[in-house]
Amino acid sequence: MPIDATRVESPGWWLQRLGKKLLDERDDCRDEDGETEPGLNTLRRYAENKAPLPHVPGIDPAEIAEWMKDARTNWTSLVIDSPVERMHVDGFRFGSPTDGDSAQAADDEANRIWQENSLDADADLIHYGALSQRRAFALVERGDDGRPVITHETPRQVAVEHMQGSRRKLAAGLKLWRDDWTGNTRATLWTPEKIYDFVTRSQTPVFAGNSASLRGWDAFALPSSTDGTQANLLKDVPLIPFINRRNRRLMGFAEHEDVLTIQNRITLSLINLLAAMKYGAFRQRYASGLEVDEDPITGRKLTPYKLDIKSLWTSEDPETRFGEFAATDLKPYVSAVESAVQDLAAISRTPPHYLIGAVVNVSGDALKAAETGLVSKVRDRQRTFGESWEQTMRMAFRVLGDETRATAYNAETLWRDPESRSISELADAAVKKEAAGVPWRQRMEDMGYTPTQIARMEIDRAADAITAQAAAEAAAPQPTSLADARSARDQRTVIGRDANGSVAA
Repeated sequence: MPIDATRVESPGWWLQRLGKKLLDERDDCRDEDGETEPGLNTLRRYAENKAPLPHVPGIDPAEIAEWMKDARTNWTSLVIDSPVERMHVDGFRFGSPTDGDSAQAADDEANRIWQENSLDADADLIHYGALSQRRAFALVERGDDGRPVITHETPRQVAVEHMQGSRRKLAAGLKLWRDDWTGNTRATLWTPEKIYDFVTRSQTPVFAGNSASLRGWDAFALPSSTDGTQANLLKDVPLIPFINRRNRRLMGFAEHEDVLTIQNRITLSLINLLAAMKYGAFRQRYASGLEVDEDPITGRKLTPYKLDIKSLWTSEDPETRFGEFAATDLKPYVSAVESAVQDLAAISRTPPHYLIGAVVNVSGDALKAAETGLVSKVRDRQRTFGESWEQTMRMAFRVLGDETRATAYNAETLWRDPESRSISELADAAVKKEAAGVPWRQRMEDMGYTPTQIARMEIDRAADAITAQAAAEAAAPQPTSLADARSARDQRTVIGRDANGSVAA
């Protein structure tokens, strides 16, 4: 029985709408101005160093394909990797210091959720996916043990729809994927009220915009349901979008999307360079006034000489003249590549020394200035992705039934400093901040230590203070009078206080 897709906001209507939206974005399309807009498949090919073959007049495309094996230079991958490698989440902060132990407990639980889901490694998948594919998603579900399970999802398999008038609240989300075990195509639809599962035997489902296109889809019977539906206990769509460069396009803009044409220009210049090297870099020789023999069988002219750097051309005919053409100058081709690379660096705000790799007699301040654009770009992405990570953690607390933390809108994502600093710079800054009255824990965060490392150091500091106090008491002379005893007591009180004036032990 076909699934009804005519009723607005029905499960079939959402499957139709989101399925078509998901498949349409995979391929290139025309925008409202008639310009070709790359699809997700094209963006992925560029990121994986599989840019399309350039057209070179007069050269066989098969030969161009052979040359591309040597000419491929994936600059767009570096444009994506440069910011991703500087985006690392150190932890989360829930509540304010006035919350006391409850805030620390929430921070510890968030760190446990993070570690349980191996997000120290998998978070980079989300960041890279968002930068290379316009957006990525974190799916939060309840595991068999009741703990939250957070996984990375790609826009090639997931599509979402926001509620009308909102850019944050989701009305529905769909995941469409091929089941390798059965060969079927599966789909899961989330709404704030229910979860629906569908299945079809077709490996290439089509969503054409009418109910007939949904023939072949069936509700997938879940263990706890007979009609393919489940109640959504989270009361929300558990897909959290990580949208890159929302200011360029509301549903995301890939990091390398505006330098694809420059990558094409670089590839064409490299192909031309290879052609010049192959056909023009070696001096071409010629012979005139030479009588060329013919093949007695085919009647074709025989090649009198073999073009070889080791061969010497000679002729018995005194009228034969030999000469050679000048070699092709390769510098203009190299300059064209370098010029295009500089344009790519400027537009993508990738440090030039990342791309060119020629750093000679450059000061540290000059290198830091060259990375200013990259650092500013990373901080901008951190602000956007930080909101998504906070929403992910709130959803995870909702899975645990902790509604207090699920609605903690003062949560904060702690990012590692994206700017390159030496250890001496960090240490000097910490000393100056101490003099300015910055607390010890904040100074450690500014030095780049993670919350787990800081918690361990706090325990070690307390142990060191106790050890130092015991050593001081052992070394101090025994009091011989009541006045000496009072003096020793006062001394122990001073030793037991740390640099902030609080009692360490």
